[in-house]
Amino acid sequence: MSYDLSKKISQPKTNHIIDLRSDTVTKPSIEMRKIMADAEVGDDVYGEDPTINKLEKMLSEMLGKESGILMTSGTQSNLCAVLTHCARGEEVIIGDKYHIFIDEAAGASVLGGVAMAPIKTGEDNEMLPENISNAVKPDDPHCPISKLLCLENTVWGKAIDLDKMYKAKSEADKFKLSTHLDGARFFNAITYLGCSEIDLAKSADTVSICLSKGLGTPAGSVLLLPKELESKARRWRKMLGGGMRQAGIIAAAGIYALNNNVKRLKEDQDKAIYLAKELKKYINTSSENIVQNTNMVFFTPQQKDGQRLCSFMNNKGIILNQPLPSTRMVMHLDITDNDLTYILNSFDEFYNC
Repeated sequence: MSYDLSKKISQPKTNHIIDLRSDTVTKPSIEMRKIMADAEVGDDVYGEDPTINKLEKMLSEMLGKESGILMTSGTQSNLCAVLTHCARGEEVIIGDKYHIFIDEAAGASVLGGVAMAPIKTGEDNEMLPENISNAVKPDDPHCPISKLLCLENTVWGKAIDLDKMYKAKSEADKFKLSTHLDGARFFNAITYLGCSEIDLAKSADTVSICLSKGLGTPAGSVLLLPKELESKARRWRKMLGGGMRQAGIIAAAGIYALNNNVKRLKEDQDKAIYLAKELKKYINTSSENIVQNTNMVFFTPQQKDGQRLCSFMNNKGIILNQPLPSTRMVMHLDITDNDLTYILNSFDEFYNC
């Protein structure tokens, strides 16, 4: 890894809050705000917002899908996808650590009567073909009808190799299951894997992309899907309150991000690698641990240090997640080289004071 902070900075200082909780905390840049302010808009419920139409076409072509639909959030994208694929009494087979199952308020079950069948994932959080086949229900009136396999990439920052994604889809195809990919951090995955957008997108029938995770936009997600599912998905979006009007200002931010903020994701991943490497010097016991996945670093301090570390960093202007038992530190476009050095200096002060 060629990233070497020491060659870039001599006397680093920071006078602002450094938020490491997520890559959703970024602020739109001045350039992005200008693009948003100047966006050509129309009524999207009538299909008349040219900037939204441009974004949907841009992403659908990029991922090799027939259609795209702008949504308010990744949660709404995933929910519309599941409800488009599944009817009441049908079932989603999903990883037991996946976001749709754990962190999206059971929306598909509450609003759509769709059951969730969580299964154990592999070492890289991938869906294992044998676990998929074992989870498919028999044609029995006692059972829900297995209908959809939900994939995710990245998972907790971990990028899953393409062959593992393809094997999962192949197993789903054997049972005539539809497939959906929660690609909230889709571009982090392809950056790490070194593959094209189409390479990853063909692992599923539908794909959700989040524009505000790592790409620097204030809001928005796009659901990519076959043309035959578009009308049904748009109906679900309307029912869920996701039909926006002159939302081209959001789409403009997305277009800017796709043109300017995707290639730079490698910088975030390089910063995470560097941070993890430097933090290893503070690992002294078997209960402590450092894990680095794409742009995320998971640091597990000794139990006695967890709360004290967060309070110390907060007083330094560095916001961390509470350790449960790990604290997740996420690199993003608002984290500068100066910030990274300040973070490491603060860790050094904490462990050596």
